[in-house]
Amino acid sequence: MLMNIQRHSKAISYAGCLTQVCFVLVFAGVENSLLAAMAYDRYVAICHPLRYSVIMNPRLCVLLIVLSLTISVVYGLLHSLMVLRLSFCTNLEIPHFFCELDQVIKLACSDTLINNILFYLVSGILGGVPLLGIIYSYIKIASSILKMSSAGGKHKAFSTCGSHLSVVSLFYGMGFGVYISSVVTDSFTNTAAASVMYTVVPPMLNPFIYSLRNRDMKEALRKLIIKPPFW
Repeated sequence: MLMNIQRHSKAISYAGCLTQVCFVLVFAGVENSLLAAMAYDRYVAICHPLRYSVIMNPRLCVLLIVLSLTISVVYGLLHSLMVLRLSFCTNLEIPHFFCELDQVIKLACSDTLINNILFYLVSGILGGVPLLGIIYSYIKIASSILKMSSAGGKHKAFSTCGSHLSVVSLFYGMGFGVYISSVVTDSFTNTAAASVMYTVVPPMLNPFIYSLRNRDMKEALRKLIIKPPFW
């Protein structure tokens, strides 16, 4: 998007489009996997606080990061290489602000059945499994919090999960919104607008959401909001 604005041109090469498809899938997969890993971290911290340092040791943390990156890279390369088997006409126009896999497949002149089956099957597994893990973790977390007798302990536990829950809701909520909008409407404008919200808004808000756990950030924000008018 920034390149289009800078060059005043929306043209992209075939290789550039495939590269963009791969990176979009890799980054989405990494975000998806790391959100599940963070949910597990919250689960261990709240449900097994005395064993937290033993379970969430540096070796496991590195393993979770490497596993997330490996799965996401394989996922991105798989779909990008599968696009290579498709035939395309020349001078095609993608009704989007970036090369989204679904839109690229729709422009193919050859049979796309295998690509569509693979896309929905693999995306369903790689998206569904982490989401189920997150849901399971928060069911256990909620059960543990409700058993706490101390109101302070409950508040501290909820505040620990607040930022992560906000990011999860934003990420999956926007994602489902994009999917539903692409299914129920044929308007490319609406689909592109939904994708902008999904690809731009969550990454933009993530630093603010996580930073609000910092006491100094909270104090600075409070002063900014209730700042007296300057006369």
